Amino acid sequence: MSRMVRAAVIQLANRLPAEAACEEHREAMIAAHLPYIEQAAQQGVQMLCFQEIFTGPYFCPSQDTKWYGLAEAIPDGPTTQLMMKLAKQHNMVIIVPIYEMEMTGVYYNTAAVIDADGTYLGKYRKNHIPQVQGFWEKFFFKPGNLGYPVFNTRYGKVGVYICYDRHFPDGARCLGLNGAEIVFNPSATVAGLSEYLWKVEQPAHAVANGYFVAAINRVGTEAPWGIGEFYGQSYFVGPRGNMIQQASRDQDELLIADLDFDEIKEVRDLWQFYRDRRPETYKELVAL
Repeated sequence: MSRMVRAAVIQLANRLPAEAACEEHREAMIAAHLPYIEQAAQQGVQMLCFQEIFTGPYFCPSQDTKWYGLAEAIPDGPTTQLMMKLAKQHNMVIIVPIYEMEMTGVYYNTAAVIDADGTYLGKYRKNHIPQVQGFWEKFFFKPGNLGYPVFNTRYGKVGVYICYDRHFPDGARCLGLNGAEIVFNPSATVAGLSEYLWKVEQPAHAVANGYFVAAINRVGTEAPWGIGEFYGQSYFVGPRGNMIQQASRDQDELLIADLDFDEIKEVRDLWQFYRDRRPETYKELVAL
């Protein structure tokens, strides 16, 4: 009998103008997600992930300390606590990407992972932090310090990689070595920058590591920053690099895919990439 997992991602446009207070942004975006979470539950979704920093706009084109106010504690903050209740209510694993405050002045781009019984399992902190025109993330985020954890949920082993991380194959391999069966990559990426890589890198990670990847992007444009259109096109890709489901470019959407986790063994037994690795020859990868 196949080990089928029904997974889903949500891509949404930001709801409020940038002038709104951080708490207003959080409340509006959570309210916008709730109907999609309910819809996912009604359709039997077992794993669900939101977009990068889902409780607000992508504020990194600015260098405005106002946005520190969007950060909250994990797991004790209001968003994680709410999602723990919803996960338990719907028997659903939920991956919750939010702006995390470890302490005043120390902030991370983080995703909390909650099991289907509402248990908080842990978090992944974005390791690779870009600092290029329009993406001043080092102003807002400290680089992650938790490595590449994999979370053993009721329905499968979940890894997380966040946005810019996807340009680095090394962490993607670490997630595979740590046992990931599916890697969720919540993102905020715009047309004209890395769109041509969107459907190249993550299928390549899926093939090289023999796991599923769920790539999530937001949609719409966000004033006043004008860095471009978030082009959506969230998708699921299988361990053979095959596109399974893909969302629209410009619509709010719940994207659902049925994934056969038995395919992971089939692919890894055929392509013995883990057996044939030569880590003793890769010393340059860890040279400082």
